[in-house]
This record gives sequence, C-alpha cells and structure tokens, in this order.
Amino acid sequence: MKEKNVLITGASRGIGRETARIFAQNGYTLFLTCQNRIDLLRETAGELNDLFSVPCFPFVGDMGDESFVTDLFSEIRTRCGHLDVLINNAGISHIGLLQDMSLAQWNQMLSTDLTSVFLTCRAAIPLMLSRHQGSIVNVSSVWGNVGASCEAAYSAAKSGVNGLTRALAKELAPSQIRVNAAAFGAIETSMNQFLSPEEKEALTAEIPAGRFGSAAEAAALLYDLAVHHPYLTGQVISMDGGWI
Repeated sequence: MKEKNVLITGASRGIGRETARIFAQNGYTLFLTCQNRIDLLRETAGELNDLFSVPCFPFVGDMGDESFVTDLFSEIRTRCGHLDVLINNAGISHIGLLQDMSLAQWNQMLSTDLTSVFLTCRAAIPLMLSRHQGSIVNVSSVWGNVGASCEAAYSAAKSGVNGLTRALAKELAPSQIRVNAAAFGAIETSMNQFLSPEEKEALTAEIPAGRFGSAAEAAALLYDLAVHHPYLTGQVISMDGGWI
C-alpha cells in the first residue's frame, strides 16, 4: 500500500488533536503543527506513534509566517515527496467591539485565520499536482456564513476562508484536487473557555440539539470530507446541531 500523509495545523489540542488521532488510526504519516504548546504537540505525536505505529513529525511555528510555511513544506517534500491531505485547522478568536480593536489585533486575526490558509494551500498544491490528486479541508465557522456581533474580525476571516475554499476548488477540480470546508458551531474546545457557566447554559439552550458538539465529532467530519466523496468539492458544510 502506498504511503499516505497528512498535514494538520493547530494539532496540539481540541479538534486538531482529535483529527490527528483519526488519521493515525487509518495509517497516515502525520505532519503536525502548533504555534505555542509544543509540549502538548510532542505528547500527541508520541502517543499516536505508540498507539498506531505511524510516523509523526511535530513542528512549532506561526502558520501565518511565510518563511516558516516554506521550511515546513520543504521538510514534507524531503520526507515524502508529496502530500495527500491538508487540514487547515490553526486559528484564534477575538471577542470585543470592532471599535476597540487595534490594527495589530486585526492583522493577527487575519494572519492566523486566513493568510495561513493561503500560504499552506499555495505550498500544498505542487505536492498534490505531482500525483494529480489530493484533498484540502479548511476549518471554518458558522460565523463565516452569517457573522457574529462582537466577533467581526473572526467572522471576516472565516468568511474569507469560505470564499477561498469555493474559488480554489474551481481552480483545482480539473487536477482532481478537492477543496472543502467545515463550518462548525459551538464545539467543546478551549476556544470556548471564556464562557461563564451561565453563558454556556444560555448558549446551549439556543442549540436545537441541546448540547455543544465534541472535538471528536468535528474531527470525524474533517476526515470524512478529506478522504471520501470524490465528487464533493467547493462546499462549506455546516455542523452546528441545528443552531444557525
């Protein structure tokens, strides 16, 4: 069987960590990144290597930094020569009024949540074109579809991810490279730790499913979009328990 490999950004915890687990279970060589928690990333890589006997390569750096992304893909090319799957999961959020947001905060949001997707997609395409196949899945949000008060910058970045997903899918479809996105609602991850118990209870009451989604459920959708459905491309699939 030919070696399969995947790059998962933002893989030290939450959805990224669970996504790495599913790909490891299915025999993929893992390239995993994070920006800060290298201790958690190395722990994840070691655990998955022990459990599933798959190579796991952790990298720490800013996915919005062009030089880091260039070096990362140089390493992937050297080790494997190609890339089967790219999961763009790295992201940050910002809660607050737009009028109180600094330009530095705005730029950081766009760099982490949108520019990173541009950089990784641009670097991944040659490694997929060489085999005339590949799959890119971008992690988006329901706020990229409808916008959220006090999350204007995050909403703008994720809306950009959705637009990039749809446009790039049309560019790459003739080369048998699929590009899709998953727009998640409320998922039980550290990104939602800012919510007080009362706020979380109120938010849960708005969700018809009556609960937050789990990181494992989100990861299962990402894997499904990445490896199945060869005719599915250019889609932004919402997973929000019927919320939006």
